[in-house]
Amino acid sequence: MRALKICMVLVAAFFMTASAYAHRFAPSLLKVTEVAGGQYHMVFKTPAQATTSIPIAPIWPDACEVVSVSPSQLEGTGKVSSWQLSCALGEEGLVGQTLGLSGLGPNQSSAMVMIALRDGRQYQAVLNAEQSRYVVPQEPGADEVMTDYSLLGMEHIWGGIDHLLFVFGLLLLVGGGKRLLWTITAFTVGHSITLSLVTLGYFDYPVALVEFTIALSIFILAVELTRKSRHDMLWRNPWWLAGGFGLLHGMGFAGALAETGLPQDNVPLALLFFNVGIEVGQIAFIFLVWGFWLLVRRPLAPWQDRLLPVPVYILGSLSAMWCIERGLEALA
Repeated sequence: MRALKICMVLVAAFFMTASAYAHRFAPSLLKVTEVAGGQYHMVFKTPAQATTSIPIAPIWPDACEVVSVSPSQLEGTGKVSSWQLSCALGEEGLVGQTLGLSGLGPNQSSAMVMIALRDGRQYQAVLNAEQSRYVVPQEPGADEVMTDYSLLGMEHIWGGIDHLLFVFGLLLLVGGGKRLLWTITAFTVGHSITLSLVTLGYFDYPVALVEFTIALSIFILAVELTRKSRHDMLWRNPWWLAGGFGLLHGMGFAGALAETGLPQDNVPLALLFFNVGIEVGQIAFIFLVWGFWLLVRRPLAPWQDRLLPVPVYILGSLSAMWCIERGLEALA
């Protein structure tokens, strides 16, 4: 157990150097709607806070001409632009044509493309640095939904340093074995419930307040890790803590999914596989920590007593910083 905690010191230090803030999952969204024969309405939403000076911009077929452009507007944490396009594409319309986005690679970003045709066909695809173009197929497929939303789920959990640090704290709290299994399962059940309910529109919530409480959940977990008495109900049954705070984290996941959007003809499937992607990413992270532990447990054994408190301090310091930052945002 002590060696595992030493390993987690190094993992926490990695998080500290990799990011001094919690990355908020914010893929760009390109939405194209056919409004009439050869007429398309294109909406592009991208994070207002860019990571580089290179802009992310939509790419449409050469046969399309811009009829009108709406000025960019701020909407939440994103910047929204829209165009009216007139396209001489023939009877097939966008089918067989290429849409895409430039600038994804330099910004290390991904984007969701959603297309709605007048005959009811709807398409969605995830674009990234490796694949920044999408050729519209004849018929949309469910396999695209499963693959794309799984990838989005994995990207979300790996891009959300705050969510990963909460899982990291749970590992510190429970160690391994059945306790870890039950605790992670409780966290999964918690965030799956609120992810589904919020995404399906059963209730809404103040985004800034939820972001603050997610940071607070990590801080409370860090405080619990400093306690010397570890025989109370919480330490014996850590799944209550994991499940309760999982409800809060699920709202954060739902906010990310709402920013991206869901295919209206495949909402349950997209929701399911977004959640699957989150779980795959979460499990991969746990195996990464354990694998790293196997590599360093012996070399670091002589320093174990000095290193044990470090991960808790890192968790507490980062979460306290996020609490202040997000608390000020919630009050603004």
